[in-house]
Amino acid sequence: MGNVTKSKENLKKCICIKCPSYTFACKVKAIPGGIADMLKRDISEVEHMEGMFCAFGQSKCITDDKGCICGDCDVYKENNLDKFSYCTVLNGK
Repeated sequence: MGNVTKSKENLKKCICIKCPSYTFACKVKAIPGGIADMLKRDISEVEHMEGMFCAFGQSKCITDDKGCICGDCDVYKENNLDKFSYCTVLNGK
């Protein structure tokens, strides 16, 4: 597995928000510290974020794997990741 850099460039490529496992309720919960806010600052030192789970770790909101689109993501491809469901399992499965 690759090591994904916490960067604005990677965050812009991330498609986690389109994932069927990322429910509307989780998206609403993530708004206060959401992607738009993250794009305004340096995210390299941010410990956790509800998005780009391959870099920031398992979601604190998503509980059910309802399908995975990690393999379609440029961040996944460019970092030679080899697992899926980073949102529901720490370091993927």
